[in-house]
Amino acid sequence: MGGGVRRSSILETGTPMSVGSLPHLRSDEAVALVLRLQPELPALPQLPGRSVLEGMLPQVAVGMGGVTIEADGGLSVSPDHLHPVEDGAPLDEEAWATLTVFLDGAAAQPRLKAVKVQLAGPVTLGLALMHAGVAPGRAFAAAGATVRSRAKALTAEVRRRLPDVGIVAVLDEPGLTAFVAPGFPAGVDATIDLMSGALLSLGSDVVTGIHCCGATDWRLVMHAGPDLISLPVDGGITDDSSGLTTFLERGGWVAWGAVPTDRPIGDREDPHWRGLSSLWCDLAGAGCDPGLLRTQALVTPACGLAGHGAHQVEQVFYLTRRVAERVQDQAIAARLSAGA
Repeated sequence: MGGGVRRSSILETGTPMSVGSLPHLRSDEAVALVLRLQPELPALPQLPGRSVLEGMLPQVAVGMGGVTIEADGGLSVSPDHLHPVEDGAPLDEEAWATLTVFLDGAAAQPRLKAVKVQLAGPVTLGLALMHAGVAPGRAFAAAGATVRSRAKALTAEVRRRLPDVGIVAVLDEPGLTAFVAPGFPAGVDATIDLMSGALLSLGSDVVTGIHCCGATDWRLVMHAGPDLISLPVDGGITDDSSGLTTFLERGGWVAWGAVPTDRPIGDREDPHWRGLSSLWCDLAGAGCDPGLLRTQALVTPACGLAGHGAHQVEQVFYLTRRVAERVQDQAIAARLSAGA
């Protein structure tokens, strides 16, 4: 990076972070919110309410040959005319309008250490193309090429505007929840290769991540090679505690979705902290290093917040920070204990 930001120094224990989508209709309001409430690692807002093109799938799919973005954000595809976004193609100005506002706001923060950006992953885009009538092989090939193009363009733009700021870039892969069901249209190796290719496109100086909002086979995610995995506390990670142990031992981080986004959350962090602590106890009992679980941890809402009200967003962010502070306290205690 231009100012010599070290990739290994970007993440800090217990940092609060968000998944991305927000309900705001104006980019400036959403950007001001994330810079104010999560200044340590603000996340690029995605605002599907502002423009349908800022929805997760339209944002990367716009510009693909043979693909039309419907009014509800769905994809309509002419399979005979399908072709991916070409490598080197610029980001669509309307789909990424909030990115420009976000980078303007971030550039005005003199102490900003890192920003987080995200985009739809190739597995999820491939499934959407397939469901629109494209054969699986063509769907995943076009999705992989398109996401790689968008990933390169996105991180290049952030580097250009924020040369001295670290980048955390996350692939959003809700489609991976379908992998555990019968009949998933891609094999294990092909699914891993799709994600690993997109991660490589983000750049060697970027902290890369994969987010899935539900239960999946987390071995796939970790084998793809991200630096960070992002998941809700009820995302089924205990089913692969041995894989998580290996991931943590090689320096991997976890963004724990400790604050639910699909039900009432109350006004205290205690139940959310207890849920995360209980999960850590289960994982430690299965062999995970409890110290690494705490020190290589970020805290997030379980998923995006586009379906919430603005006041609810502030409450979710508040509780996320409160849980994050508990994580920081635990990590300090673990370090002191280890040094005793």
